[in-house]
Amino acid sequence: MKVAIIIVRLLMGLMFLFASIVVLFHLMPPQEMKGNAKLFMDGLVATGYFMTLLKVTELVCGLAFVVGRFVPLATVVIFPITLNILLYHAFVDPEGLTVAIPLMLGNLFLAFACRRNYKMLLAPKIA
Repeated sequence: MKVAIIIVRLLMGLMFLFASIVVLFHLMPPQEMKGNAKLFMDGLVATGYFMTLLKVTELVCGLAFVVGRFVPLATVVIFPITLNILLYHAFVDPEGLTVAIPLMLGNLFLAFACRRNYKMLLAPKIA
C-alpha cells in the first residue's frame, strides 16, 4: 500500500507540475478550442486572475505531492480542482476524460490513504 501511495502521489504531482508550469511560463501555444469549451475557457481567462490562481494552486499542490510534505492538505486543496476537471470533461469536452478520471481516482485514493489525518477535521464539535 505504501508503494502505491508513493506512485500515485508522484504521478499526480508531476501531472500538476507539468500542467501549471506549461501554462504559467507559456511554454506551449494554447490548444485551439471550439464551441462550449472555447466559451468556457474564454470566460475564465476574461476574469484576469482565475487561471493564474488555478495554476499557482496546482503548482503548490504538485510540489507538495512530489516532495511528500503536506500531502493531506494538498489532497484537500486540490480536490475541488480535480472535481471541476472531471465535470468539465464529462459535460463540455469528453475527449479529456481519459486523464480526468484517473486524476480523480488518484485524488480519492490519496484522500483515503490520509483518512486518519482528517479525523479531527470531521469530528463533531462539542460547545
